[in-house]
Amino acid sequence: MKKFLIVLMALFVVFAACAKKEKSITIVWAEWDPANYLDTLAKDFTAETGIKVTVSQIPWANFQEKVFMALKSKSGVYDIIIGDSQWLGQGAIEGHYVDLTDWMKANIDIASVSETAMTAFAEYPKGSQKYWALPAEVDCNGFAYRTDLFENPNEQAAFKAKYGYDLAPPETYDQLRDIAEFFTRPPDLYGIAPWFTKAYDGITMGFQQVMWTFGGSYGDEQTYKVEGILNSEAGVKALEYYKGLKQFAPEGSVEYYWAEALDAFKKGLVAMAMDYFAFFPGLVSQETNPAHYNHIGFFVAPGQTGPDGQYRRYISIGGQGMSICSYSKNQNEAKQFLKWFIQKPVQEKWAQLGGFTPHKEVLKSDAFLNATPYNKAFSDSFPYLRDFWAVPEYAELIEVCQTNWNAAIVGTITPKEAMDTVTKEHERIFREAGYYK
Repeated sequence: MKKFLIVLMALFVVFAACAKKEKSITIVWAEWDPANYLDTLAKDFTAETGIKVTVSQIPWANFQEKVFMALKSKSGVYDIIIGDSQWLGQGAIEGHYVDLTDWMKANIDIASVSETAMTAFAEYPKGSQKYWALPAEVDCNGFAYRTDLFENPNEQAAFKAKYGYDLAPPETYDQLRDIAEFFTRPPDLYGIAPWFTKAYDGITMGFQQVMWTFGGSYGDEQTYKVEGILNSEAGVKALEYYKGLKQFAPEGSVEYYWAEALDAFKKGLVAMAMDYFAFFPGLVSQETNPAHYNHIGFFVAPGQTGPDGQYRRYISIGGQGMSICSYSKNQNEAKQFLKWFIQKPVQEKWAQLGGFTPHKEVLKSDAFLNATPYNKAFSDSFPYLRDFWAVPEYAELIEVCQTNWNAAIVGTITPKEAMDTVTKEHERIFREAGYYK
């Protein structure tokens, strides 16, 4: 009897320990400020639910590689993955992401979330209304400019005398080129810091919005036909234009992506810089940009009239959605977090911390629009957002773009050769993947 009681007490201790075991989830994201904001925000979730949240951050250079390494090994180390929009196809087709369609329709007020954000960060295939993520950080390409230069009376007079119109943030890419040319005064000042690097998705994110705006396209989204579309006259002229910006950029600009463009701006090397809105907090901070933090303006990526005479404006979308890992043992807790995160009061705090909200009401609120010097430009960019192919082969497709478009900038091939090569290779990738059955 005594032995039986000892065993019973031991079992009780084990069961009690299990009952007291702290519930937790791990969210993986890239190493940047929004991940820090999320870490702060998640403390409220823990206070409300008792579920501990760990935000695991991976440097951008290794982010994609490390996450997909874990996914392909079917590791449950991550419960929620905040991944790029291009990951949706691969995550869905290869079974790494949980299909959230029915759960979201029952638990999320989808109508309160921006349709643009849902399409870009949640839906695969596009137009299917099948959801594999919840929009988290909505971001896009934008521009910063030096107001001390643009508003200088002498600069304004000289610009108008040369170009015949007032110096102001550009509405067209023709105007952007004029302004970039005007402020190029080497070796101390250059007109613009674009994205030219072949690393990760740099030049693709910088150039594709110019291509779309000039009337170009990656291809037919229904048939996946690329020939004659990507390498059209509009596409080639767009790359010729984009290559032309190099003469107005600092030395070494062929390696520029978001970090290098920000650094050039902080150093006072450029009058304008292309970058994601999510990185602009570093520009308006006296601590991180002491020389120029108090004379910076922001503008929406320009539009342009294409060869067909039609005016267009498209902007590269950035940001990520929250997906639940199919190998997670904490899927219920992860769903609790998604449901909590998208509530309006939580989204208001997310925006206050510095996050870019997908919530329609919060996005349009005066509190959000006036929270930073760049939030209004971000909100105004929303109608023009567009994305790269969100198919499982996206990484291979982007690599072809990166290599050839950077080669055109460097000058080892012509813009026409670059567009023809990307066209040929994209059709090869689609053919080998079975898209042309």
